[in-house]
Amino acid sequence: MKDIVHFDLDTFFVSVERLQNSSLAGKPVIIGGMSDRGVVASCSYEARRFGVSSAMPMKMARMLCRDAVFIRGDMELYSRYSDMVTEIIAERAPLYEKASIDEHYIDVTGMDRFFGLLKWTKDLRKSIMDHTGLPISFGLSVNKTVSKIATGEAKPNGELQVPKDTVKPFLAPLSIRKIPGIGEKTYPLLRSMGVSTIDTLSRIPQDMMERLMGKNGIILWERANGIDITPVRPYSERKSVSSETTFDQDTTDIIRMKEILVKMVEKLAFGLRAQEKLTACVTVKIRYSNFDTHTLQKHIPYTAFDHMLIPVVKELFDKVYQRRMLIRLIGVRFSKLVPGSPQLNMFEESTEMINLYQALDRIRNRYGVKSITKGIAI
Repeated sequence: MKDIVHFDLDTFFVSVERLQNSSLAGKPVIIGGMSDRGVVASCSYEARRFGVSSAMPMKMARMLCRDAVFIRGDMELYSRYSDMVTEIIAERAPLYEKASIDEHYIDVTGMDRFFGLLKWTKDLRKSIMDHTGLPISFGLSVNKTVSKIATGEAKPNGELQVPKDTVKPFLAPLSIRKIPGIGEKTYPLLRSMGVSTIDTLSRIPQDMMERLMGKNGIILWERANGIDITPVRPYSERKSVSSETTFDQDTTDIIRMKEILVKMVEKLAFGLRAQEKLTACVTVKIRYSNFDTHTLQKHIPYTAFDHMLIPVVKELFDKVYQRRMLIRLIGVRFSKLVPGSPQLNMFEESTEMINLYQALDRIRNRYGVKSITKGIAI
């Protein structure tokens, strides 16, 4: 049996903004695109009481909560605070996974022989709050699913341990919405079957869930019964995706090289979005005809959008290509990958931009990644 901790920074973007401006405390705060066509990236608990939620059109959020404080958001600032929390956890935790910009899992199995697990986790939470000033909640239980649900019940700014023998009673009365993986499509389906609580879902025969939803039905049944064998995956900022091109003939054709770089970015960024990952570090590599190799990297706010990555890649290429010699190879690497939705970056973008990316990605999923590309890359 495992012991897993789930840490979740409460209303993370809002909490960071409140550190910068204490007058925001207690007020409804909405962060996202400032135009009516923008979307909500995050909102405070005070705003949620008015029905505001993430990914909601900003126009609707303004109608629901007219007195809210609206903020465009600063992903670079949020990224820095996220890294601060990760560094604190990395110093103390034997095995941890950065699940998103504001969530971490820690495998503390076996540590009870040396520490009281609850006390150790409480101390880590206090250290994070003392060093960053951010509110954070945790759940401590037997696997990722139960600990994540426990964190949700502990919020705001709380802590909850669910021991092995209390998992079933803890889960039973909760809404099926609490189960990770039950979204906008699955929830109405289960409700139409008369399923509203985790207890009811756990009693449905497993083979019936499989016939109804396939493999996902089995996963949901297991989670409803407190079963989750998903391991905590070690977090490494060295995880990356990359692409390189070696020319048949060495070249100094800058226009052509930038066109190729754009194609690389489009392909890599599409892959990130397909895997629901974000990058926070871009590296450009060149190799001259004499085999001298140079790289230059830049840390950026978490993103997976072409239009945010392409300018960075071009900027780095202009800086790293200094000798005006023939070039043999060029490459791009995205690193510091974390799970997450690129929609978090849409503080300045409209719903039309989001819809455009979704449409492009649907085309690529159906016809291949090369089926559509920017004119500059042709």
